[in-house]
This record gives sequence, C-alpha cells and structure tokens, in this order.
Amino acid sequence: MERKSADDTWRVFRIMAEFVEGMETLSQLGPAVSVFGSARAKPGEPAYDMAYETARLLVGAGYSIITGGGPGVMEAANKGATEAGGESVGLNIDLPYEQAPNRYISTLIGFRYFFCRKFMFVRYARAFVILPGGYGTLDELFEALTLMQTNRIIRFPVVLMGTDYWKGLIDWLKSDAEARGCIEGDDLSIFRMTDEPAEAVDIITRRYRDADEAYMAPPSE
Repeated sequence: MERKSADDTWRVFRIMAEFVEGMETLSQLGPAVSVFGSARAKPGEPAYDMAYETARLLVGAGYSIITGGGPGVMEAANKGATEAGGESVGLNIDLPYEQAPNRYISTLIGFRYFFCRKFMFVRYARAFVILPGGYGTLDELFEALTLMQTNRIIRFPVVLMGTDYWKGLIDWLKSDAEARGCIEGDDLSIFRMTDEPAEAVDIITRRYRDADEAYMAPPSE
C-alpha cells in the first residue's frame, strides 16, 4: 500500500507536467479547430478527402488545425493545414502499439494521459469537426456534447461530416434517447451535419463573424 501511494504521488507530477507543457505551447496558438476521425481512413476515401479539404479551407479562413497527430483522418487534416500554409498541431498519444505522428505536423505534443490530451482539444478549439471514426472519435464527440449540455463550456460549433455514417446514431438519439426523456430536443441542436467542406467552414465562421467571443466558459464553483 505504501508503494502504491508513492506511485500515485509521482503520477500527479507527471500529469501536471503534461498540462503545463500543453497549455504553455497551445496558449500562443490563436483561433483553432480540432478535427477528429478514424486513424484507418486512407487517401481517396471520402472521410480522408473531406478532412483534407475542410482543414485547407479552415486555414484560409484564419484557423489553425489541431488533431490527434496520427494517421488517417488526422493525417489528412494536418496535411490540408500544412499545404495551405497554416499551423498544424498534433496531440499524439502514447499507446501500447505506438501511434507514430504523421509527417504533416508543425507543432507536436506527446501525451501519456488521455484526459490531459482531451482537455487540450477542448480548451484551445473554437469548434470541433468530427468525421467517421471509432471509440476514440465517439468519446471526443460525447465529451464535447456533455460539457455543452451541462454548461461547463459555451456551445461552440460541432460539425459532423459523413452524414451516412452518423445517420443511424442520430436516428437512435431521436427515437430512443430523446423519446425516453434521457435527453431533450434542444440537446440535438448542439451539433450540425454536412458532407460539404465549404458548408462546415461556413457553420464555424458564421458563429464568430460578429464578435471575437471567448470560447471557454469559466468553470462553476
């Protein structure tokens, strides 16, 4: 028990170090959009191509791009940002099978702890763009929706791309979760869906067109 307590104490310092490094690096980033999706998407597939084009257009609209730093959709978004001349951030996670960072990242930060990494995605983004993906992508989506639903952060744009992929989930949220009273109708208005990169960018830019609004609400006591 004594050894476990000592291990936990040192773990706190490792966690603090990840928060400090991430916050010091990203606090200078400026307006950014976090892009999520499957690490298994390949060039030429719809999700990969949508991520690339959306990131390219977002850079043209004045945004930096933040991804999980790996292959697939993450690579596509970083590539689109880099080739458009923008800042391309990768928040890589240390996994047992080792996720290698893609080669289109201009700012790379490594994380051991998922929750530290997830904080950075939310804290330094003015919007989320979420393409088809697995558990990790769904985790990021519902993390953001929960924080907005509970007023822990303000409602920034969440854009789901790949409408065929998301349709079944949205239908279930309406027919089961909402119908049973587990969520309310307004909760379904937090996000938007599109397959068009230009429309995704327009959804985001319209949100901030009239005012440079602070995008992280202070935590309630």
